[in-house]
Formats: sequence, structure tokens, C-alpha cells
Amino acid sequence: MIENIRLAFQGIWGHKLRSVLTMLGIIIGIAAIITIVSTIKGTNEQIKENLIGAGNNVVTVQLNQDGYPYDMSWQGIPQGVRVITEETRREIEDLRGVERASLYTHRSYAEMVYYQDTQFNGEVCGIDEHYLSVYGYQIRSGRGFTQKDYEDMRKVALVDPGAVKTLFGGEDPVGKSIELQGEVFTVVGVAALSEEFAPTIQNMNDYWLYADTSAGTVYIPGTVWPAAYQFDEPQNVAIKVTDTDAMASAGKDAAELLTASQIANTESTFDYRSQDMLEQAQQLQSMSQSTNVQLIWIASISLLVGGIGVMNIMLVSVTERTAEIGLKKAIGAKKRRIRLQFLTEAAVLTSLGGIIGVLSGVGLAQLISGMMQIPVAISAGAILIAVVFSMLIGVVFGLLPAMKAANLNPIDALRRE
Repeated sequence: MIENIRLAFQGIWGHKLRSVLTMLGIIIGIAAIITIVSTIKGTNEQIKENLIGAGNNVVTVQLNQDGYPYDMSWQGIPQGVRVITEETRREIEDLRGVERASLYTHRSYAEMVYYQDTQFNGEVCGIDEHYLSVYGYQIRSGRGFTQKDYEDMRKVALVDPGAVKTLFGGEDPVGKSIELQGEVFTVVGVAALSEEFAPTIQNMNDYWLYADTSAGTVYIPGTVWPAAYQFDEPQNVAIKVTDTDAMASAGKDAAELLTASQIANTESTFDYRSQDMLEQAQQLQSMSQSTNVQLIWIASISLLVGGIGVMNIMLVSVTERTAEIGLKKAIGAKKRRIRLQFLTEAAVLTSLGGIIGVLSGVGLAQLISGMMQIPVAISAGAILIAVVFSMLIGVVFGLLPAMKAANLNPIDALRRE
């Protein structure tokens, strides 16, 4: 085998221009496929990161009615849905893949929140003791909620940086009072994510899909929520899972548990459903990938053309080396050895083309990434498959020339010389 590989390189080096032109189809095909696959993988990772965030692995389970999220901002208190208890929260934490669970109430649009003459049109959340740790919030200034705040139902509030900007004009809000539903709350701290995450925005579609255009959020203790909004309300659940891939299963399990335990009427139109951001990411990925798969098939045509070129040049090589083949067979070389020699030469030729194609594809992907700001992720698996596939092309398309060489009659071959 080593001798066959040496002869193959010798033959390729002896006809450098012809070999390069023969490999060109393989090089272009492999380079195109590596570039497309790298772009697909990079884009998919960006979509996943933009939707899910920088690794916070949090999935929310919300109350739904007829398949749509139930918003108590304007739909009122749902009938037949129980308030989630601490015992149920602990049951959720016992589910597979769940690290922590938090209960919270929510208003997506707060109508009666004021600071002096400024009206706030952002969100209001009533949170439990676990909410900040589930989402990874840290206190930037002031303090967080204490156990006493919950037990004594103190009217205190936290705000995020968005609310600091829109409600307080960027001033330090700690110690200032806001009015919420006619009740006066004292701001005790500013809470922000420990790792600020900003999605990659490349066009207007990305902006409307990913950008956070809210005015910010005001947080109050969950125990005080009934004092502000007059009723006990069924909560939503935020679940921190062990890893991103566990989001779908953990969210589904929690939703089923809540629906079974919290919905009083079995014929109710209410149920709990998880907001599966991973599924949304996969849907967006499949939309972008369907087009790219077609591009891969188109690029694969050049591999077919390259394979035909390899077959053609190997047939020419058999004709040129008829005397050599005849001499080898005359001194006892078997058909298998002759066939293996030409197959090896074809495989080496296409493998070199594959390696050059991979390097060209990686370089082209990086060039496109730099010029067009498109993320790429080089796939080691795709590189390995590309090289092996190019070698298989050499074997498949080199088989006919190898068979022709092996079946030459040694007397006729020597006579041609």
C-alpha cells in the first residue's frame, strides 16, 4: 500500500497541471459545502443564543386559555384556576432537569405606576424569594428583598436599569417612592442581570424579533401583590434547568404537573404551557436551513463533475501506461495488485483535492464572516466527512479505469509499445 501511495504521488507530481485541473471540481465542491455548513451552524447558534440568551437556561410556564397566553392585565382573574402553593413549587424542583423554580405574577403593561409626574408604561412583577437567583439577577445598588419584606408584607420595590431610565430619568432611584395602584412603594434597590446579554441585530427583521423595546420592569414582593391588585392571582413559573437541551422536557413536565394540580375543572379551557424558546429557535433554524440544504445539493453537483473528471483522467492514465501495465503483468503482477494501484492513485488524487477544498472552505467561510458580519462555526465532523467523501469519490470513479487496467492482456499491452 505504501508503495502504491508513493507511486500515486509520483504520478501526480509528474503531471502537476493536469492533476490540479482534475482536482478542481473536487476542491470547489468541498470548499462550497464546508462554507455553507459552517455558515448554517454559525447562524443556527446565533439564533439559539439570541432567543434563549447567554446560557441562563430559563423556561417559563404560563397559564393559557384556548392555546393562548392568559394576560390578567385586561382579562381579569381566571375562574377555576388555583393559586400555586409552595408545596407545588417544590414538586416542580423535584422534576428531572430542574435546578430551581420560582413563582411570579405579572402585568405586561402597568397602567397606574407613577414617580412624581412621570407615568410608567413598563412591566410589573410580583416575585418570590427565588426569582432573582433563577434568572441570575444581581443587586447593582441598594439591597434586595429580605425575608422580613415578605413576611411583613412591606411595600418595597426593585427596579431594573430600563425602569431607572424611563421612570427616574437615569437618576439613582434607591430611597425614592413610587405609586403603584394607589399604594406607595419605596424603591430599595436596582436589580440587573449578572451577565448582560444583547442579541446580534443585523437587520430590521432581527430588530423586531430580538430587540427589547420595553420600558423596564418594577418588582415587588409576591406577598404584597394582593394589596396592590386586590386579589390573589394564579402565578406563572420560571424554571432554571440544568442545560439548554433540557428546557423542552422540563418545561413540558412542569406544565403537565401544574395543569393536573391547579385547574379545578377538567373541562376548563385553561391549561399551563411552557414557553419553549428552544423549539422556537429550532423552527427558525429549520427555516434558514431548508434553503441552505438546497445550496449543499447544488454544490454537490460539482463533486459529481469532479468525480467524472477523475474517471476521465484515470482512463487517460491507463492508456498512457499500457506498456507499464503489460510489463508488470508479464513478470507476475496479479489483477488485484494492478487494480489496487490505480484505485490508490485515484483516491490520493481526490483526497488531496478534498484537503485543499477543506482549507479553502474554512478560509472562505472566515472571509465571508469578516466581510458580511455573518457568524460561522467550523464543524470538525463536516471536515472529516468531506475528506472521507472525497476519498470515496476517488474509489468509486477510479474503479472503472482500475478494472480496465487490471484486465489488459499483457501480450497486447506490450505489443502496443
